[in-house]
Amino acid sequence: MHWYVIHTKPRQEQRAKLNLEQQGYECYLPLCTIEKMQRQRLVVTEEPLFPRYLFIHLGSSDDDPSWAPICSTIGVTKLVKFGQKPAKISDHLIDILKTNDKVTIQPKKLFTPGEHLIITDGAFKGLEAIYQMDSGENRVMVLIEILNKPTILQLEAFQVRKID
Repeated sequence: MHWYVIHTKPRQEQRAKLNLEQQGYECYLPLCTIEKMQRQRLVVTEEPLFPRYLFIHLGSSDDDPSWAPICSTIGVTKLVKFGQKPAKISDHLIDILKTNDKVTIQPKKLFTPGEHLIITDGAFKGLEAIYQMDSGENRVMVLIEILNKPTILQLEAFQVRKID
């Protein structure tokens, strides 16, 4: 019994997983919790730990499986291969991922303290700021410099973005 890696279409990991499971395959899609901006609101959401990839488990009866039904599944683009051989993943690695899946962790934050941001909206549009901390559900506190004096400013989270 081995786990293999499937490459999916962009943002269709869940769709591919559902379609493969409906065909009777065991699949695993590790997820992680992150913060992100959505319609000018800060939301906590789950996203794939490995975007565009999921794992499929094929039993010992599938020593030389036909990959055609898997690769033609809606949401799947191809099977990941090393040379001509499908990429096998050890059961141990999948077990570790599944174990860590059950651990409750804080979501990955949108900004980290000390990070340089740019203000994209409001009276201070275009100014550079330094992220300090969250201030409520959808607000952030940033440090800007006005008249050579550091000033703390509260803004909506959608009013700032990371400097590329």
